[in-house]
Amino acid sequence: MMGKFFRKSAAESKPKTMEQTLIYKEKEEFKDVHWMLKNANAKQFYEFSFDMEDFPNIKIQNIGNLEETGLTFENNTISGTPVTNNMYHLDVQFYHVHDQNQMETKKIQLFVNADPKDLWKNIPSDKNAAFYKSDEDAFKGSFSDKKIVVASKRGRSHAHEGKFREDDFAVNILSNGWNIVSVSDGAGSANAAREGSRVTTTTINQFFSSHEILNQIENNINVLYTVQSSGEEQSEAQQNIIHILSESVLNVYHTLEKTAAENTLSVNDLHATLIFTLLKKFSFGYVILSFGVGDCPINLINSDFSEVRLLNQMDVGEFGGGTRFITMKEIFNDKIASRFRITCVEDFSYLVLMTDGIYDPKFTTENKLEDIESWKLLFEDLAGNNDDRTKVDFINDKKIDEELLIWCDFWSRGNHDDRTLAIIY
Repeated sequence: MMGKFFRKSAAESKPKTMEQTLIYKEKEEFKDVHWMLKNANAKQFYEFSFDMEDFPNIKIQNIGNLEETGLTFENNTISGTPVTNNMYHLDVQFYHVHDQNQMETKKIQLFVNADPKDLWKNIPSDKNAAFYKSDEDAFKGSFSDKKIVVASKRGRSHAHEGKFREDDFAVNILSNGWNIVSVSDGAGSANAAREGSRVTTTTINQFFSSHEILNQIENNINVLYTVQSSGEEQSEAQQNIIHILSESVLNVYHTLEKTAAENTLSVNDLHATLIFTLLKKFSFGYVILSFGVGDCPINLINSDFSEVRLLNQMDVGEFGGGTRFITMKEIFNDKIASRFRITCVEDFSYLVLMTDGIYDPKFTTENKLEDIESWKLLFEDLAGNNDDRTKVDFINDKKIDEELLIWCDFWSRGNHDDRTLAIIY
């Protein structure tokens, strides 16, 4: 009996030993596999998944030392946003499914690159200096029966030296259902450009605060779009509108001249671009009056996001200095009429104004401004498809001004100019 029992136990022990050998072999093979974790970047979302296809019996339970990186581990995936750059030594803690009580460790390394943004200083501008303005500004509100959000942020190149934000914007609700938004980019080479852009935007908006001027515009719009009128009458109405718009920008020029004289400056010290849109919803659709001088675009995207139009003339040269400014008397010539657009649409999804701090990194070239695919990429970016995972929510828009300001801090190598973006949606 004893011998028989002993022989049975020996027979049973044989497969057990084989199983242990197999478990040991599979553990060692897992330990030996060389994993090169892709490098992470500080303050940017990171994700790395362990490919466990060749190791069906191995389960990773935890990654030791991972908490110090700011990342988490779940479902064989390391993810999250690392905080600081460093070389991290991690412990992969795993077990075999047929030997769950025995935990093993495999060592791996994760390198986190420094955030290039951290290499730039952020020195506040001098509050006691002439023409002080805040380093960033944002706004949200209504615009006709739509909404508007604007963010304006000082560029890294200015922040690094403690210089001012030279961009500016102004938004106003006017009488009789009219609204206006203006954006200006002060020239980096002009020593009072920050004041030039501020005066430019406030002056253009103030010009259209006149009830009488808006009535004149509206009477001519009615000739263009509602009453039965001849081609000659329509042409005259169009010329009348452009004449009023021309007066508005000439008024900006004269105000800048006056500002320069009052402050013992040259008008060139106030060099600034200008774009604006004056908008009203009529029974027959939205009328958008637009103007541009400089390299800042105004774009209108149709209601189903299938077509985009540039609503202003862009002054972009193949060489530095191609930009024109509202402070340049030579723009007030016979060709100024070509800078104005009168647009009428039944509806639209977005009306966008931006300075070159946004345009240069996001579009690169002027021809992409009328490429709908490029705009789809921009709005995907705004929706959070970016390295920083920063999102601008146009639906749940309670904090949309704060979100757009954060989004404007995106990293783009070589593009560190002031950034201003206005979106009517």
